Amino acid sequence: MNYSKQREIILDALTKNAVHPTAEALFQIIKSENEDTNIGIATVYRNLRKLADMGVIKRIEGLEDSEHFDHNTHTHYHFMCSNCRRVYDIDANVAPNLLENAQKQTGFVIDGYDIVFHGLCKDCQN
Repeated sequence: MNYSKQREIILDALTKNAVHPTAEALFQIIKSENEDTNIGIATVYRNLRKLADMGVIKRIEGLEDSEHFDHNTHTHYHFMCSNCRRVYDIDANVAPNLLENAQKQTGFVIDGYDIVFHGLCKDCQN
């Protein structure tokens, strides 16, 4: 992938804001932090999809109508708060050998998976 200042700004903003933002939310973050930047929403979408396709970041589908993006590409699960809609990482060690067990039980060849837990985060419980 060729170097791009815009891509660097987008990836940097995603890394600094580990809240699994949508492209629209990330665009707003970029605009508020870099008022002089000339990045448009289409550029954000295009670069996030390219980064996800290359495995640099992870695209998370199924949380809401919009895709979310995650700079953490290690195996992990997600928790989405039903109240504030924030997304948190959950370490995959809470269910070790999940993939292997699922393949053994079903006989399927599983290429990947996304697990999302839903409920109330600690902040919204208070």
